[in-house]
Amino acid sequence: MGGGDGLWTELEVVESIGSTNTELADRARKGTARAGTILVAEEQSAGRGRLDRTWSAPPRSGLFFSVLLKPGPPGPRWGWLPLLAGVATAGALARAAGVDMGLKWPNDVLVVIEGEERKVGGILAERVGEEHLVLGIGLNVSLRAGELPVPTAGSLALAGATGTDRDPLLRAVLRALEDWYGRWSAAGGDPSGSALLEAYAAGCVTLGRAVRAELPGGEALVGEAVAVDSDGRLVIASEQGVQHPVAAGDIVHLRPAAGE
Repeated sequence: MGGGDGLWTELEVVESIGSTNTELADRARKGTARAGTILVAEEQSAGRGRLDRTWSAPPRSGLFFSVLLKPGPPGPRWGWLPLLAGVATAGALARAAGVDMGLKWPNDVLVVIEGEERKVGGILAERVGEEHLVLGIGLNVSLRAGELPVPTAGSLALAGATGTDRDPLLRAVLRALEDWYGRWSAAGGDPSGSALLEAYAAGCVTLGRAVRAELPGGEALVGEAVAVDSDGRLVIASEQGVQHPVAAGDIVHLRPAAGE
């Protein structure tokens, strides 16, 4: 997959691994992996999501991979990279699998199964030193109902995907990721100049909903998710009309979006 002037330089597929993010970050620290490396696992025994949560699935039932990036834009703009990955992933899967996709802020990929939103994927970004960032993506592809780790999970197959061959799905996601990363980089990381902010807002099903944000430290904030700001933060308007930008936290959707 490497060669030419493309973003990707190396593709490695391993049978089983603890976590592709952990492995790729370790290689980056040791200087044994270069920017553009893609590490794919058929199975992860210690897959991780945000807040050190586990991500588990049967072997060969999904896409579990990480990529190593060396972003050119300044560090404060890097917070957009997991949102960029969400836009790329949702768009690629909608085209390649024929499934309507949605994004839940900040890093969940959703589908609708029997009228209910279900999580089919998650994104984890981890900074490595001053120059690199590892971006991990986990997607449930062919899992059946009895194989789901939790009732709120889903898979592309359960959402009626037109195809569950993982190779074309992976290639579609990587192409979209390269495209959006190129736009974002060319714009110096500006989410508006690269059209990333507009695309994320259009695909984010959190916006327009009543939500509860469970914040670090145990606090909670309830209100309406009204916008994603230029820093990638979710803006929540309280009942008093005060707008609170949230940079990190768990978001619970309290009601369907308007018009559903």
